[in-house]
Amino acid sequence: MFDQQSLLVTGGTGSFGHHFIQLALAEHNPARVVVYSRDEKKQHDMRLRFNDDRLQFVIGDVRDERQVNMAMRGIDYVFHAAALKQVPSCEFFPIEAARTNIFGTDNVLTAAENEKVKKVVVLSTDKAVHPVNAMGMSKALMEKVMTSKARAPGATTSYCGVRYGNVMYSRGSVIPLFVQQIKAGEPITITDPRMTRLLLPLEEAVKLVTFAMEHAGQGDIFVRKAPTATMVDLAQGLMNLFDRQVETNIIGIREGEKIHEVLVSPEDLAISEEYDEYFRIPSLRTADYDAYFSRGVQSRTFLNDGYTSANAEMLSVKQIEQLLLQLPEVRQELAGWDSGRGFGIKRKAA
Repeated sequence: MFDQQSLLVTGGTGSFGHHFIQLALAEHNPARVVVYSRDEKKQHDMRLRFNDDRLQFVIGDVRDERQVNMAMRGIDYVFHAAALKQVPSCEFFPIEAARTNIFGTDNVLTAAENEKVKKVVVLSTDKAVHPVNAMGMSKALMEKVMTSKARAPGATTSYCGVRYGNVMYSRGSVIPLFVQQIKAGEPITITDPRMTRLLLPLEEAVKLVTFAMEHAGQGDIFVRKAPTATMVDLAQGLMNLFDRQVETNIIGIREGEKIHEVLVSPEDLAISEEYDEYFRIPSLRTADYDAYFSRGVQSRTFLNDGYTSANAEMLSVKQIEQLLLQLPEVRQELAGWDSGRGFGIKRKAA
C-alpha cells in the first residue's frame, strides 16, 4: 500500500522512525518519505546513513501548526510518533507533555484532514491505560483526540492508533543502562524488585504499526500482546549473557512509575476483538455499544484486571536471554566482550 505513496513520520529520527523507514525503503517503493523532527544533528546523521533520494527532512515541532501544515502537503499516509516519552521529565514538566502529546497531536491530525491524507496512525503506550503519571495522562488524551477526529461527521481521513508496552533498547529503555552497569562492574540499579514490564522488540512494534495502517478501521486501536518479566529477572538475564555477576542496588520507584503496567483495561477488553497476536479496540458509537459488548473478550483470566504486565505470559530468565539475543544492539555489545577483562580484551591462557 506504500508503493509510489508519500509517507510522513513525525518524530522520525527516533527508534521507531529509524526502523520503520529502513523497512519502508527496503521492502516497498514509496515516492518519498518525509522525516519531521526537531533535531538537526539526528537528521543529518540519518541523511548520511540512508543516502536515499526518496528520503526528505523537515525540521519542525509538532507544536508549530504552520510548519506541520507545510510538511503535510502532498502526503498520503502519516505515522505520528513524535512525543515526550520520559516519565520523570513529564512529571516535572507536565504542561510541556500536554503541549507536545495532546496539542501537537491535534495539529498533526487537523493538518492531515485539511490536506486530505488517506490514513493516520498514532503511536500510544501502555502508560495511557489507567494513567498515574503525566506522560500516560497526556498519551491517554492523545488517544481521545484521535478517536474524536475519527468520529467527526464527514471525516475523509481515516484515523487509527496502536498501543504497546516497553520497546526493548529504545530511547528510555532500561536495558542499555543495565548493560553499561554490568560492563563497568557497577551495581545494577533496580527501582523495585516487584516491578514487571511488558517487553517488545522494536521489530514487533513496527509490525504492529504497519498492520494497523493496513487493517484498522476508523478510530480503531490495535494492541500488541507481549510477554512480561520482572526487572530482577531481566537484570539476571543480562548478567548471564555477559557472564558477569554484579550486585543489585534497590533505589525505589521514580516519580510517576507503576509496579505493574496495564496494556488493555477491563473496560477495553469488554468491547475488544481478540486475535492471536493483537487486540482490536473499536471506536465506540452509542448505537454500536451493545453489539460490541456482546462480542468482547470474555472468559479470560485477565478480564477483571485487564491485560497487564502482572498477568501476561511471564518469561523465565532463560526465555529472557533468548529474547535479548534477538536484539542486534545486545549482540553488538556482546561482540568482543570478555567477562574476565572487559570489552575487547581477551583472557590470557592459564
